[in-house]
Amino acid sequence: MKKKLLSAILCGTMVLSMTACGVKAPEAPAATETPAPAAEEKTEEPAAAEEAPAEEAAVEETAAEPEVVLVYAEVNPLDSIVGQTATAFQEKVTELSGGKIYIDVQASGVLGSETQVLDDILAGGTAVQMSRISAFALTSYGGQKSKLLSLPYTFVNRDHYWNFATSDLAEEFLLEPHENGTGVIGLFYGEEGFRHFFTAKDINGIEDLAGMKIRVSNDPVMVGLVEGIGASATQVDFKELYSALQSGVVDGAEQPIANYKSNAFPEVAPYMILDGHTLGAIQVVITDSAWNSLTAEQQDILKEAGKYASEFNRKLSADAEAEVLEQLKADGVKIVEVTDPTPWQEAVKDVVAENIKGQEELYQKIVDMK
Repeated sequence: MKKKLLSAILCGTMVLSMTACGVKAPEAPAATETPAPAAEEKTEEPAAAEEAPAEEAAVEETAAEPEVVLVYAEVNPLDSIVGQTATAFQEKVTELSGGKIYIDVQASGVLGSETQVLDDILAGGTAVQMSRISAFALTSYGGQKSKLLSLPYTFVNRDHYWNFATSDLAEEFLLEPHENGTGVIGLFYGEEGFRHFFTAKDINGIEDLAGMKIRVSNDPVMVGLVEGIGASATQVDFKELYSALQSGVVDGAEQPIANYKSNAFPEVAPYMILDGHTLGAIQVVITDSAWNSLTAEQQDILKEAGKYASEFNRKLSADAEAEVLEQLKADGVKIVEVTDPTPWQEAVKDVVAENIKGQEELYQKIVDMK
């Protein structure tokens, strides 16, 4: 009897001891029936912990601050031809530089119009280092060669323009603003398609433009063109053009087809005549100070990315223009084809003659590239 009592006391003591140490007594066999999943979970956790530092390092490396940031001004939206060209250039620069150079594209005119941006750059401003401009925008800043690209009815078709844009002569034109001390250097050419007149009033031919107030930029060639066809050239900032058309400050303007649509101009000026007076030649420029601050390797990266963006632009512009034109027709915009350009060419022949003085031979080289 004494032995049985002693055994019971010892048994109770062992159970109390196990409970006090935080270990469960083996009462529920289910806890030990499926050990495999528990073992797998324990082996997975250390592996994840071991990989985490490598993943964090990769994220940190990808998110590293670039060595060079260049602010790029674009007056049109990112979904426009020139906006998409800017994005293509940006992405290629990032790729070629391994993220060490970043092109900060500021679109939709948030930094001002082309003229405002150029004025700031040439006055020594440092807020913008690069800008996409119309090739003829440099005309007002002494760009005599650039002026030739904006003369009406110079290029007979897209291939004619690209024959120029990919020639040695194009390189000479890109260097002009740098060589004449303007303060910028051209990197590459592109285009937005041919420019056409669009109006808030019905239009069927050149005679209907007579007396209309047509918006122009601050460019003597464009002013001469509009006046040559009998209209009144009216300078309006591009950012104010929509409201100017809506309020009747101007009766019409001119833009490439894709820009016409992307800026919602059909809402206030649903008539377009496809006269194709000028091919929307563009170039991307960089300030001399920004260019000179780059290493030779970094300059080569921008040049290579520029060639890529130029080819991207060439294909995009042709495809987008055809697609947008069909969309405009479907949306009810009245599109008038010009079957005979002779009256238009005759109306502006004096403008051409006046603006090629002293550069007749150079201009003829461009004309002969068709």
